[in-house]
Amino acid sequence: MTADPTKENRVLIDRYDSALFDLDGVIYLGPQPVPGAAEALDRLHDHGVRIGYVTNNAARTPAAVVDQLRGFGIACEESDVVTSAQAGARELLDRFGPGARVLAVGGDGLQTALDEAGLVRVDSADDHPVAVIQGYHPDLSWQAITEAALAIRQGAFWVATNTDPTRPTERGLVPGNGAAVAAVRAAVEVDPVVAGKPYRPLMEETVRRLKADRPIFVGDRIDTDIAGAGNLDIDSLLVLTGSHGPVQLFSAMGIERPTHLGASVADLLLAERVAEQTGEDKVAVGDIEASIDRQQQLRLSREPADDELLDAIWAAAKLLWQCADADLPVSGLELAGRLSNRLDSHH
Repeated sequence: MTADPTKENRVLIDRYDSALFDLDGVIYLGPQPVPGAAEALDRLHDHGVRIGYVTNNAARTPAAVVDQLRGFGIACEESDVVTSAQAGARELLDRFGPGARVLAVGGDGLQTALDEAGLVRVDSADDHPVAVIQGYHPDLSWQAITEAALAIRQGAFWVATNTDPTRPTERGLVPGNGAAVAAVRAAVEVDPVVAGKPYRPLMEETVRRLKADRPIFVGDRIDTDIAGAGNLDIDSLLVLTGSHGPVQLFSAMGIERPTHLGASVADLLLAERVAEQTGEDKVAVGDIEASIDRQQQLRLSREPADDELLDAIWAAAKLLWQCADADLPVSGLELAGRLSNRLDSHH
């Protein structure tokens, strides 16, 4: 699904009727809000944009998420929040029906989702669960991982709420649920069914709830958020407030490539960042042009000012994607590292 290109737009969000947001790394970093996110969301509400929150973090209940968002001054309801725990519980309900015994490896978010789905939580492989559901928990124990592995080896169906390898926090990146899933996988012979992004169920449910015709998804990860939008054929905005930056953007392939790039969610309320083909192997955004030199290295027309960093990154990404699609061996690693360092110092 793409936006209507015939509509004259004042700001990016004018192309869409609804916006779906990842939470970690987009709206907040751990207990701290991303600067300017609450104000931007308030303005989006004033624009009449329908808003939904989509998170791969299965540790927390929708009610807990709402409490945190309201604490940041963000108006929302529980029905606005869809979690990977809910998507995973729905998968198990569809397969096994109400009353099925499920070994849950995770926190309150999983327990609430199982209760709402009419499933029965157990904590030991000795309870003979028909399934294991595994989600993020900050205090996950080796005993819980052990019980999950034993149950799966005994034939239990395995659902992982998500496989994000890392999780952004106010202190930096830390291991995510994918790290714990890998620990279980080391002891079993099967891979889990994954309920969260980039797979379809989680985002399909959010689109359904919003009754969205022209949604845009806003996320900070190429492999889950942007790929998830691509799997659903909806437009996406990659923001640079969380996990991924120029290095991951430059190497993105296929559905991992965002429709738009922004510094934060506030970019929805700015004019669209447009890339123009200015010549063979040349792409410009604003006053910054990216090109390929004789050594097959990516170059910029000049060093960008701080307020041109995103233009430079977008021009470079667009050109690198063209080269990758044409099987041209062009390196952008040096430039990606340099622009990443500029972004870090600018923040």
